[in-house]
Formats: sequence, structure tokens, C-alpha cells
Amino acid sequence: MNSVDADAAPTPRRLLRVHEAAGALAISEAMCWSLIKTGRLRSIKIHTARRVPIEALDEFVDQAVA
Repeated sequence: MNSVDADAAPTPRRLLRVHEAAGALAISEAMCWSLIKTGRLRSIKIHTARRVPIEALDEFVDQAVA
């Protein structure tokens, strides 16, 4: 018997690629990289990959409108 529950909802993604984060913020990928490099948008590095936590998008927007 398969241990995967066919009715289970998929696990939501917690990390976005930089181009996906840029799309979610409606900015260019270059602008997103700039925000990461200046520390205004939090990101993490996993080996050679840069990822943006979903919560970092909310943090950035909250700071931008404050």
C-alpha cells in the first residue's frame, strides 16, 4: 500500500526563486537582486542557489508602506 495520502493537500512552498519573488512584487528581477544585495529584501543561500522566503515579501511590503 502506498503511504502517500491521495487526499492530502500539497505542501505550500516556503521559498521562491529570485525571479518568482520579483514577479510577486511586480518589480524587475534586476531590482529584486538590488534589494537583496542592499539587505532590504531578506534571502537565503542554499549551496549556490539564492531563495527568498515567502515571509520576506510580506516584511518588505510592510516596511515599504510604513
